[in-house]
Amino acid sequence: MTNLLIDKDGFLIDHLSWNEETAEQLAANENISLTPEHWQLIHLIRQFYDEFDLSPAMRPLAKYIKFHLGAEKASSIYLMQLFPQSPAKYLAKIAGLPRPENCL
Repeated sequence: MTNLLIDKDGFLIDHLSWNEETAEQLAANENISLTPEHWQLIHLIRQFYDEFDLSPAMRPLAKYIKFHLGAEKASSIYLMQLFPQSPAKYLAKIAGLPRPENCL
């Protein structure tokens, strides 16, 4: 495993250095074991970032997920099961993206 350059909150400093091994390390830092369901959302939030050049807060993230994957996967219950406490924050963190602006 490589040494990650992360900020004090655990976000990757250079999102361009992200890869799937990095995601595994970032997830492990949060005690999350990545499943295919996690990966689907990780790739989708990275697509969102590429499209809009920002890390989405919860509401736009859920809307984007609903559009691409359906309402079931956009539900807060589903997202909280995969990324407890703050899905937008932890999803962005593991995907190597900057912290969403309104996430504490």
